[in-house]
Amino acid sequence: MNRDDEIWVGVVRLHARVEHELAVALHRHGLGLSEYRALCHLSDAPGGELRMQDLADLLGLNQSSVTRLVGRLERAGLTRRDLCPDDRRGVYSVITDEGRVRKSEATSTYEQALSTALDHASGEPGLDRLVTALRHP
Repeated sequence: MNRDDEIWVGVVRLHARVEHELAVALHRHGLGLSEYRALCHLSDAPGGELRMQDLADLLGLNQSSVTRLVGRLERAGLTRRDLCPDDRRGVYSVITDEGRVRKSEATSTYEQALSTALDHASGEPGLDRLVTALRHP
């Protein structure tokens, strides 16, 4: 295995481990990782809204996946859909007040789980240098 491959395998291992720990932590807030990230993007967007395609791009999802994700958020009362006033074919996802509250409640859990996951990984050979590089670029 060449050096680039070793580094990439480490990045994939670190990513998988951290994503798993984040998903477990967010579950207690009734959110999946993609749902939490969608709420974060929406809460940061002007007016708390994003076109569905823009949200898909930010999340790295295809159109059908983001449609299902937004559907789950809507059923939970965390977002709602709105039509674009300039282009009736354009659909926005808009965060609700309840969505802002849930996102806010989950943020400290997310941040703590992220720090803990990186702390644990920093003690593992092969991942320790990656964590150091991420924390101290």
